[in-house]
Amino acid sequence: MEYRKLGKTGLEVSVLGFGGVEIGFFKEETSTVDLLLNSAIDSGLNLIDTAASYWTSEELIGSAIEGRRQSVILLSKCGPVDGFTREDWSKQGILDTITNSLRRLKTDYLDVIQLHSCERKILERGEAVEALIRAKERGYAQFMGYSGDGEDAKFALELDVFETLQTSISIADQEAFDLTLPLASEKGVGVIAKRPIANVAFRHESVPENAYHIEYWERIQKLDYPFLKGSFEQSVATALRFTLSFESIATAIVGTKKPGRWQENAGYVAQGALPANMVSEIRERWRDIAEKDWVGQV
Repeated sequence: MEYRKLGKTGLEVSVLGFGGVEIGFFKEETSTVDLLLNSAIDSGLNLIDTAASYWTSEELIGSAIEGRRQSVILLSKCGPVDGFTREDWSKQGILDTITNSLRRLKTDYLDVIQLHSCERKILERGEAVEALIRAKERGYAQFMGYSGDGEDAKFALELDVFETLQTSISIADQEAFDLTLPLASEKGVGVIAKRPIANVAFRHESVPENAYHIEYWERIQKLDYPFLKGSFEQSVATALRFTLSFESIATAIVGTKKPGRWQENAGYVAQGALPANMVSEIRERWRDIAEKDWVGQV
């Protein structure tokens, strides 16, 4: 497994990370998540991302990595809570959310605590940022991050307080390449790619039932990348390798609820960056086809 530095944090992270939303949404069994994560850690995984809003995700991860905390770089997010049913951006609310996350994750600190899809108007009030600063001072987290997309993410970077940026980057979501990645590189902010295989929306022959996948599916129908006409496995490999072909991206987090799937994806990543001409073709097709409202998906 290849490891890259997460910007100015100096953290060495596996280029393929784990995203914890699916195990929480589907309320997976503890034994399944234990096997999934521990086998992945044994195979080279060292970055795990979750959030207070991801249903049972934090509890499941906390149980799985108990006793192996020093083997992983652990990230969580605050703001939205309780399965996205409400948000609390107050200073005390964020601090309470973080302490609850620590309890659920069975740890006394996070490597990175992130504001979760925080809008500019909330950032401008300053209270949410002050809460993260206080969390660092109290030792709840080593570094501060922002998770989000579009103009809100750009504004967050301009504040010069965040050390990481988690944002959507894939064959179907390329706004960040021009809008935020250059600024992140300039400021030494470590970049975490979320949805790096576009929710695998290309696996659907018709409009997906899950609304979460529809936007990417519709974009992919119009982009009509030639490589997607090959095998499903090769399509996944190409999509993932495309995202990680950019050295400015430290890690790509992929969610799964199936033990062994992380290792399959790691095998694709081990093939290395795509040939430069193929990366250019994918970028050029995006520039030619993408519509003005194809913004980063929050």
